Amino acid sequence: MRSLLSRRIVQIVLFFIFLSVTIEVSITYGSKSISYGTVWNALFHFDSENMDHLIVQTSRFPRVVGALLIGAFMAVSGALMQGMTRNYLASPSIMGVADGSVFLITLCMIFLPGASSMTLIMFSLIGSALGATLVFSIARLMPSGMSPLTLAILGTIIGTFLSGISQALSTYYQVSQNISFWYNARLHQMDPTIIKWSIPFAIVGLVLAFVVTRSITAISLGDDVAQGLGINLIVMKALTMLSVVILTGISVAMAGSIAFIGLIIPHITRIIVGQDYRKIIPLTAVLGAFFLAWSDIISRFLNHPFETPIGVVTALFGVPYFLYLVKTRGGRST
Repeated sequence: MRSLLSRRIVQIVLFFIFLSVTIEVSITYGSKSISYGTVWNALFHFDSENMDHLIVQTSRFPRVVGALLIGAFMAVSGALMQGMTRNYLASPSIMGVADGSVFLITLCMIFLPGASSMTLIMFSLIGSALGATLVFSIARLMPSGMSPLTLAILGTIIGTFLSGISQALSTYYQVSQNISFWYNARLHQMDPTIIKWSIPFAIVGLVLAFVVTRSITAISLGDDVAQGLGINLIVMKALTMLSVVILTGISVAMAGSIAFIGLIIPHITRIIVGQDYRKIIPLTAVLGAFFLAWSDIISRFLNHPFETPIGVVTALFGVPYFLYLVKTRGGRST
């Protein structure tokens, strides 16, 4: 017991040390480097007349907080989708969930140009639900529609279709500049107000994720196993998708669509802790948060002093891993 407690204490201490280092490095380095002392003063002794303090408070700090949150939310969403569908290729970016959010945000920008942060979040949440509903509804109508490769292909088709409509509408109504943020996922334009309004939704989404962990562990072993354990599949899957829709929706509202986090992080987590989703979900959140935050840091140095789009960095990791999964797993379910 003491050994377990000691291990947990060490893990928590290491987590906060690495979190502090991540935040410090992210705030300090960029197109303009800022000293550690200036960062400290900007956070705890803010001077509105100091330009470096303004950069830290209005740009760098919201950026790293947003990256940590989005990485955690997208990774948890991917883990839930993979467990629920027993599909190792499932993730919000591949299954059309994120593209549905961007589509509804595009409509919001066109028809409600002065929309508040809360309105954007609500449209993004509805879009997530729309994307997920389209993909899974069509998949159930097709022979072998729920197989990993078929579902991934269908999700990609639906996502591309929604993305194409979004870009066509934004061009026609001349709002391409306004909507480009959600296409290119530019973390440096993170809006602190959207982060603030997203927190209550994030709490609900994460609570739901932890509530369904035991059920998802059983479902990931097969529906028959889950039913044998007395799990209500309809209710649990509905709660799982609600969590996915919420976490993906607020992530897209904060920074646009970012691919591959929800695909690769859950697989890495399962290698570390096994198939128990009570362990997978919290560790996935932590690894996803750090993965996106450090991907963002890397993006600043690939073509310094210019920034590489964050989607390029995540794709550098995600595309090879996606191809590896297809090659090694073929069309088999988990």
